[in-house]
Amino acid sequence: MTATRVLVLNSGSSSVKYQLLDMRDSSRLAVGLVERIGEETSRLKHTPLIGGGAEEREREEPIADHEAALKAVSAELAADGLGLDSPELAAIGHRVVHGGLKFSAPTVITDEVLAEIQRLVPVAPLHNPANITGIRTAQALRPDLPQVAVFDTAFHTTMPESAARYAIDVATADEHRVRRYGFHGTSHAYVSRETAKLLGKAPEDVNVIVLHLGNGASASAVRGGKCVDTSMGLTPLEGLVMGTRSGDVDPAVVFHLARVGGMSIDEVDALLNKKSGLIGLCGDNDMRVIRRRIDEGDEAAALAFDIYIHRLKKYIGAYYAVLGRVDAVAFTAGVGENAAPVREAAVAGLEELGLAVDGELNAVRSDEARLISPEYARVTVAVVPTDEELEIAQQTYALVGNRP
Repeated sequence: MTATRVLVLNSGSSSVKYQLLDMRDSSRLAVGLVERIGEETSRLKHTPLIGGGAEEREREEPIADHEAALKAVSAELAADGLGLDSPELAAIGHRVVHGGLKFSAPTVITDEVLAEIQRLVPVAPLHNPANITGIRTAQALRPDLPQVAVFDTAFHTTMPESAARYAIDVATADEHRVRRYGFHGTSHAYVSRETAKLLGKAPEDVNVIVLHLGNGASASAVRGGKCVDTSMGLTPLEGLVMGTRSGDVDPAVVFHLARVGGMSIDEVDALLNKKSGLIGLCGDNDMRVIRRRIDEGDEAAALAFDIYIHRLKKYIGAYYAVLGRVDAVAFTAGVGENAAPVREAAVAGLEELGLAVDGELNAVRSDEARLISPEYARVTVAVVPTDEELEIAQQTYALVGNRP
């Protein structure tokens, strides 16, 4: 029997998201989430998708750690005949946020690979430790199975040094690994390829600006299937206005808040990462709520929206200049896929660049990739739903699927 299933794990500090896919047709067999790991009451949501059924099972109970979480996931999968001990399971693919410069492709996890992911913890302190925990737990449960790391940063390793380097002392930057790495790479890779497919072209023949707009948000300039610039940097804080992150600020803001405001480094860190962006501007980070407040005449919400759009337009213009020729602008992720007013506002006024949105097409709600620009527009504007789990599964299976 040829093993064709891949389990995708996305381990957070107190959560595990998972999907089991059959790579013969990229179908999902089960999806689920364990959250509040380590708290008094944890929750597991599991949805089997085999046999035409999709009834979610949910239970709340104490789940002490990631090992207990994965054992609970394994039990749920086994109840559907999809257990981790199945000979049909080919590999486990892990989302790993930071791969630095060393990892530019999916990688079978060895002790040396795990050690390098550990060495990158200082530049991804919120993410890599949880990813490592998930990997070690899965290795303990299935030590015989290939475990593959798929890195958020990998797609962006093709950026030229002119885009990746900060203009600071080179020796200092190299010593402390300070450079622009970029994130959301699996999404940018998937969406840029799907956009080319939507245009009926090969990825190497298309230049795309990808706008991944969720609670976290990032933009990328993709030339011929390769990333040449992206908005996130050393960390996911740089770039666009996000749900709770500030995006671009003058670095001296940090010094000012420390010297004049008396804030500690940790307090400034929390401010810029957790109390800024949309929630800092108007108290809400849900674009649906913000749009409702705008309709009700709320000035703070309107200003937050305008700041969000202003930053988005700046990056569209900047990446247009970087690419020189743009074939498509693709909106993706929760806000990008569902918030028609954001798409309309982001493109408004850019007609001289060949960009326009058709109002009727833009208003359509769909889970399918689709064009929303009028036929006369020189640059295609598209909505392309992202699928990071499928991207991880595909990269994982491509690496290990043909192994004996």
